[in-house]
Amino acid sequence: NVGGSGFPALFNTLERGGRLVTSGAISGPLVELDFRTLYLKDLTLLGSTAWDAPVMPNLIRYIEAGEIRPLIAQVFPMQQIAKAQTEFLKKKHVGKFVLVPPPLGRS
Repeated sequence: NVGGSGFPALFNTLERGGRLVTSGAISGPLVELDFRTLYLKDLTLLGSTAWDAPVMPNLIRYIEAGEIRPLIAQVFPMQQIAKAQTEFLKKKHVGKFVLVPPPLGRS
């Protein structure tokens, strides 16, 4: 997750004993949190800035096998990178933005 006003609602989606790992604050670094949700559901909140070496290859294998799929917010051709950045800065999307480069030999 990425912080901001939607952060507290994420705890409501977790089952008892669940874990939430955060690795960013693009939606804002300050959040409001009702600690009762955290301790009454025995939740764990973790901050993370790095992955162990095998994580990325394993993640790619899961994606290639179709076991997990990244959530795509919008797809833009590379020529529309400025529009993609404008949409990104609105912070109203859920998921990733994808920039598609032109075919080789074309720009």
